[in-house]
Amino acid sequence: MTRGYSLEENLRSLIDNEKYSDIEILCENEKKLHGSRAILAARSEVFNILLYNGMKENQISFSNINSSVMKIVLGYIYTGSIKKESLNKNNIVEIFYAAGHFQLSSLQEFILATIKNADYLKSYSPELLSKVVDKMPEDNILLNLLEETVSIIPLDTIEHGRLSIKALHHLLSCTYKKEKPFITPEYEVFRHSAILAAKQVSNDAYEALMRRLPALEQVGNSNQVQNSNSITDHQKVANELEPLTHFIDFSQIESQILSNIIEPLEITPSNMIVSVYRQIAKSNNLCPSGVRGISMYKFTESDYVWDESACGSRLIVEDNGRVVHAPHSGGHQSVRAKMPLDYKGIFEWSVIIEKHCFDTWVGVCASENLNYESWAGCQPTGWVLGTYGKFKNSDKGTNYCLQFRKDNTKVTVHLNMYKKTCAFSIDDTKYKEISVKDLPSKLYPVVSLSHLGRLRILPYQK
Repeated sequence: MTRGYSLEENLRSLIDNEKYSDIEILCENEKKLHGSRAILAARSEVFNILLYNGMKENQISFSNINSSVMKIVLGYIYTGSIKKESLNKNNIVEIFYAAGHFQLSSLQEFILATIKNADYLKSYSPELLSKVVDKMPEDNILLNLLEETVSIIPLDTIEHGRLSIKALHHLLSCTYKKEKPFITPEYEVFRHSAILAAKQVSNDAYEALMRRLPALEQVGNSNQVQNSNSITDHQKVANELEPLTHFIDFSQIESQILSNIIEPLEITPSNMIVSVYRQIAKSNNLCPSGVRGISMYKFTESDYVWDESACGSRLIVEDNGRVVHAPHSGGHQSVRAKMPLDYKGIFEWSVIIEKHCFDTWVGVCASENLNYESWAGCQPTGWVLGTYGKFKNSDKGTNYCLQFRKDNTKVTVHLNMYKKTCAFSIDDTKYKEISVKDLPSKLYPVVSLSHLGRLRILPYQK
């Protein structure tokens, strides 16, 4: 290498260079690295205090930092830069931890930017959260970032073992009974927790629970009571699961699932289940939302607009897309919203009937073959609730609730794509779920209205 040509490369040549070093750095795996006191002290206040505070030895020890990680940190201390290819999912948490230990805030910022701009969060956030919780469980910006990321990944899509029990415990504890975004239905929270606990006990217990705990989308309304025989090592599974059960909100799980699927497993404290039954009885069987915290969907407030390209010809969309009204006489016409409900999750939104018409309809539709010149309830790809209290699809209808034929009524739609169900709230009173097994995988909010009707769409707020 030519001396004097590149300051960065000249300084990089000094890293772990015994010839130009005057201090030994002993790392976690007892491997020695070599460093320069002056450079280390000039670049890190931690090193400055260690090396120039009466220390006479020529060796310092960091038993909790691996030598490969330390060498990368030394590279940053010496040159002020780091090669992105030196970071990977196996070392990035340890490097972030070491950067914090040596008060290298700019290195931590670089690592955070790398994680946010790469596929780390998308591909490895469960593993990274497991490492962070194990390495530095106290509150920090990386931990918070990973908490938020894993919270909006359905747990049923995470292979068991990618998220450690310790990390799952942390995730559940920091989102339990709190208004934070969370996407996984509570039954799937229990299922993932129980199967992960069984996996720690034995392969037989793991396989037994995999058989006894169906995915939520496979749970039918006519659940059969499971075999009452205890699963293999059920008490050991209960012991592993016990720390997690304190942060599972069983009140968000349907009573039929509790009684037919969960309770017969005998791996949850009976007093918890009984408490939920009492709560359900006192609430007159009010349907739970099924998800803790803030139901997670991928839309911002600006996404809640009606689509003028999917709108009846006599309808007018105004107020930046938030309002649709029918100033002209004629029959019912329909309009759908722009946001597609096209992935597994739970979606909730509200429609304000600012001006009631002869009958107003609110619900969901598939865009395929929907005729916007007619009302959605008479079509095979429309599922809507009318202000007469009837739920309609292809002119097949059921009585759902009392009439709500007045101005400024708020209708909230609760769509569960896991279970293929839909429920409605009228002025914040929630009614029962309707099972719609033939719901397609991609839907849109839809309304149908006639002369003088005026409807506003907006995000659901609890």
